[in-house]
Amino acid sequence: MASTGSTARRERLRAETTAEIKDVALKLMAAGGPDAITLRAIAREMGMTANALYGYFATRDDLVTALVKDVYTALADAVDAAWEAAPADDPAARIRAWADAFRAWALAAPEGFRLIYGDPVPGYRAPEGGAAPDAARRVCTGLAALAAAAWPHAGHLYEDEEFDWSDFDPGLLDKVRTAFPELPPAAVALALRIWGHLHGLVSLEVYGHLRTQTKSPDKLFHAELTQLIRVWGIRPGGPS
Repeated sequence: MASTGSTARRERLRAETTAEIKDVALKLMAAGGPDAITLRAIAREMGMTANALYGYFATRDDLVTALVKDVYTALADAVDAAWEAAPADDPAARIRAWADAFRAWALAAPEGFRLIYGDPVPGYRAPEGGAAPDAARRVCTGLAALAAAAWPHAGHLYEDEEFDWSDFDPGLLDKVRTAFPELPPAAVALALRIWGHLHGLVSLEVYGHLRTQTKSPDKLFHAELTQLIRVWGIRPGGPS
């Protein structure tokens, strides 16, 4: 019968190998694109046999699902922590904190950003309900929180827009309307617009498209945030 110590050691080694497999997979993707993630390529990089790797992940899709879950959870943790750390009575500070955390996470983990927001892994089929439904819900709820923070100040700017609940994915609405039942359809549209502003600049930066255009992508990002907050009529430092 195995001792408690030997069992713990095996579990630790398995966890370490699992983490290394994930790390190698992301590095392969960064170097060769999404279709570079194969169990055989990972096994070759790690000096393992493909059969040995199957003891950790039965299929390539199982590995990709685990990667997506890890990456999405790390993002959700980062933006949630930033939002909660900012003063609750200062919507401008909370919006900036969430956005800055999103950008900082993407720049620190570009492979992860490309995995969940870049080109899809060819042939990958996510499990029913998604690879990381809880983390995805948290990120969607965070975007809705940005819109909810802006809406008391900026709602009048969008009151003539003709958005209806049928314009949005039911899965998105389940997340947003549960967390913020008071928001109208136009506010959901605002959340997606905010996402477009933030995601667009961060994507350009992660993929290197700003590298030859500017030495200060951070200034562009923060100027965009300042412009949004100014348009919404939110006074930095507290409620208007």
